[in-house]
Amino acid sequence: NLAKTLEGLDQATGFIKEKVGSGSLLLLVGTQPSAQAGILRLALKFGLPYVVRRWLGGTLTNFKVITKRVEYFKKMKSDLASGAFQKYTKKEQLEFEREIRRLEELMGGLQTLPREPNLMLVVDPQVHLTAVREAKRLKIPGVAFADVDANPDLVDYLVPGNTKSRKSVEWFLSRVEAAIEEGKRCRRSNRRPNRRQMKNKQSEIQKLREVTGAGVMECKRALEEAS
Repeated sequence: NLAKTLEGLDQATGFIKEKVGSGSLLLLVGTQPSAQAGILRLALKFGLPYVVRRWLGGTLTNFKVITKRVEYFKKMKSDLASGAFQKYTKKEQLEFEREIRRLEELMGGLQTLPREPNLMLVVDPQVHLTAVREAKRLKIPGVAFADVDANPDLVDYLVPGNTKSRKSVEWFLSRVEAAIEEGKRCRRSNRRPNRRQMKNKQSEIQKLREVTGAGVMECKRALEEAS
C-alpha cells in the first residue's frame, strides 16, 4: 500500500528531522546484505554510530561494559599504529592483529557512540529483535523500515516496504538522509547569532555598566541570570 508507506515515511522523516535538529544522537542498524552498504554510507557521511555486522547483546542495556570494550579496541588500534607491539614476538603480534580485526567487525561502528543514543533507526526490526527490545526497554524511540507483515508495536515509527530489496532500502535511506541534512541545517541556523539580538544585548550591558559601574562580565552574568 503506497499511501501507507508514504504516510509512514512522512511521519518518520519528520521525527528524525526534529530529533537531529535538537542535537539528538542517532544509531543506525542494518545487518542484512540489502541494508549494509546503505547504512554504512549514511553513517560515514554524517559521522553516526552504526551496526552492520552483528548486534552485540547488551549494546544498549549494558552500555558501560560495551563502552569499555570499545575503548580497549581503540587503544589496541592506537598501540598498533604507534608500534607499541614491536616489543612482542611475531606470533603475539599476529594474535593482536587478529583480535583487532575481530573487534573491528563487532565494534567498528560503535566508536562514534560516546553516549546512549536518543534515537535508533533499524532496517527490518524482525531481524533485529534484540536491538529493538533493548531500545524499547530504555525508552529510546525507534524508526524502522519493515516488511508489511511486521509488528507495528515494535517501534514508534514504522515505514512499510520491502526490506529484502536493496533498491527499496536505498530509497528509504535516501529520504532519511534528506531528513538528517535538513535537521542539521535547522540546528546550524538556530545556533547562528542574530545580529540585532547581539547589538541589543551589548546596548543593555553598556546601560547596566553606566548605572552600576560594574564590569562587563558582571553585567553580562546579571542579565543572563535575569533572563
